[in-house]
Amino acid sequence: MSTLLSDASKHLDLAIKHATVSDDLITRLRAPKASLTVSIPLRRDDGSLEVFQGYRVRYDDSRGPAKGGVRFHPGVNLDEVQSLAFWMTFKCAAVNLPFGGGKGGITVNPKTLSPMEVERLSRGYIDAIADFIGPDVDILAPDVYTNARIMSWMMDQYSIIRRQYSPGVVTGKPLAVGGSQGRESATAMGAFFVIQTLMPKFDRRPAETTVAVQGFGNAGSIIAELLAEAGYRVVAVSDSQGGIYSKQGLDIPSIRQHKESTREGVKAVYCAGSVCGIVEHEVITNEQLLALDVDVLIPAALEGQITADNAHQIQAKYVFEVANGPVTFAADQILESRNIYVIPDILVNAGGVTVSYFEWVQNRNGLYWSGAEVHNQLQQKMVEETEAMWRISQQESISVRSAAYVHALNRLGETVEAKGTHRYFRHA
Repeated sequence: MSTLLSDASKHLDLAIKHATVSDDLITRLRAPKASLTVSIPLRRDDGSLEVFQGYRVRYDDSRGPAKGGVRFHPGVNLDEVQSLAFWMTFKCAAVNLPFGGGKGGITVNPKTLSPMEVERLSRGYIDAIADFIGPDVDILAPDVYTNARIMSWMMDQYSIIRRQYSPGVVTGKPLAVGGSQGRESATAMGAFFVIQTLMPKFDRRPAETTVAVQGFGNAGSIIAELLAEAGYRVVAVSDSQGGIYSKQGLDIPSIRQHKESTREGVKAVYCAGSVCGIVEHEVITNEQLLALDVDVLIPAALEGQITADNAHQIQAKYVFEVANGPVTFAADQILESRNIYVIPDILVNAGGVTVSYFEWVQNRNGLYWSGAEVHNQLQQKMVEETEAMWRISQQESISVRSAAYVHALNRLGETVEAKGTHRYFRHA
């Protein structure tokens, strides 16, 4: 079994003894149902031809069509995509969505492509996987270095291939082509509801709580701003270029506005012009941010950021995984032994797939919700499932991560048992 997927599946072993599921189901969940690898030819603007590797994985679809994002990144490979699809399987079950887990990606650095090349690559990806996806089979969404515009291209290409308008094959689309209100901020908003639900259980008040956010992309920047608005003291943020730290707190809206308007890294915010005088600051690395003496640490970048090598340096008391798989299994065990609470990705970042579900439902019904309706539905879902996982954690005396997997496993088991399929259960 691949290294990353093997590491991810170790959480199953911890949860099994607390879940009421068949051994056959566990065996089935240790490997993806279907994996597709494709070659995507791209005609560059200069007339040359280049071929990129693409992937799509349906890990499990027992609860409904697979659901998962598409990432454009140089580090994309089959191992990573399978692991992300694994997490999506449990994420959808944990928050009780009628989806299975899927994921996809292309091994590419999109920053080296022109906008027209990105569009051709996006459409070429759909050309290659069109028979593998569909509104009732496998539904795509944005992920790392993909966005609403790219989703619109992918939906349009699928519709061209099928010769019918098919908005439900993709979520995270622009509003003009069937997107949902609140989708862009959904991951961060869902994480915010989880944090707001759990911090009172630790007797933590916003004004007394310091926060560091690693990863100042869409989810990371929005969660930082939401927490700052709620009274938390966000003292550090970082992106791929580095980070900034201020003990008295950062002006998050200004940092977001500067980065979005200039496309510069967060380090540049305090390095030139009048903004330099806003607050005393210190330029730090991503590694230094992870080790800061703060109350809450939010890894919101890529997987594998906290490992056995740096887990002993973590000083935060609470880690909320906004990224997928930012804490390795070995690091998770170290943090738990140090009484550091790690709130897992399959709960914390489930707001994105939850609002994607809302978008899919709206596409199927042709009836669209207001931003307030989406916000209220998301809050109800995230608070309800957070409370359920916290209860399991307390009742079983297990980590919140294990409780989340138990919660998901029980739902998967109920679904499969209700179907009575011979693929999972032995004949009597």
